[in-house]
Amino acid sequence: MGKMKKFFQYDNIGYLFVLPAFAYMLFFVGYPIVSNIILSFQDVTLKTLKADTKAFVGFQNYIELFQQDHVLMTSLWNTLFFTVACLLFQFVIGFALAVFFNKNFKIAKPIRGLLMMPWMIPITVTALIFKFMFGTDVGIINYFLQGLGLISNNIDWLTNPKTAMIAVVIANIWIGIPFNMILISTGLTTIPKELYESASIDGANKFHLFTKITLPLLKPTIESVLILGFIYTFKVYDLIYVMTSGGPVNSTQVLSTYSYKLSFELFKYSKGAAVANILFVILFIISLIYLKYVYSEEEA
Repeated sequence: MGKMKKFFQYDNIGYLFVLPAFAYMLFFVGYPIVSNIILSFQDVTLKTLKADTKAFVGFQNYIELFQQDHVLMTSLWNTLFFTVACLLFQFVIGFALAVFFNKNFKIAKPIRGLLMMPWMIPITVTALIFKFMFGTDVGIINYFLQGLGLISNNIDWLTNPKTAMIAVVIANIWIGIPFNMILISTGLTTIPKELYESASIDGANKFHLFTKITLPLLKPTIESVLILGFIYTFKVYDLIYVMTSGGPVNSTQVLSTYSYKLSFELFKYSKGAAVANILFVILFIISLIYLKYVYSEEEA
């Protein structure tokens, strides 16, 4: 007791405040990750789920997934395509809106607040809304396109392998634009107005102001937005599951939905855990690369 009192006599009292969060992360994050890794090295199906001892198969699940399961590679490609497509449009549109609403006009703040609504609405609700909008017979998208004369027949957005991915990408872009906009807007507020005024006096036009002041000073913000956006988008599950469930014909199957399908529809728990670990490893590597890049820049 005396040693503990002496330990917390100095600045070590901070450990007490960190302890609850550490315990929470250890139990609700650390334990599931370790348990999932162990599960992926076993042969666990519906028959062996309740068995006292589960067969250890090493990397056999991973080998079978990469060599025999073509759906895994399809899911990996779909995940990459979905992530890059969403990031590209989310960032460009979010950046443009952030620059626009950074200007001083009366209704800038109220409208910017309204544009945050897509980010605040639960993803499952958004998915149901877009599923209805992209409906073949009652969807407003087909009605709008026919009204403009762009199409003559209804498009089967969610049941056609060629258009299903486009539909889920559009839905996720709508969700992610406010996230990009608000973070970039915050970054814009940190740029001193004096820099623009001085550059304008020296004869710089708007293009030079944007490329020589705005973009360079927003570099840390842009990097954070892209990395966080990549992580959030790469692991999207609920949006795709509600809209298409990975179909049709695996055209929108991503790693997260495929892991769920293997585990809770096909009852191949170990292979489902292996797919989840593949997703985890990819995101972990991306995070390490980003952290190494940030630390190298701080040291330079």
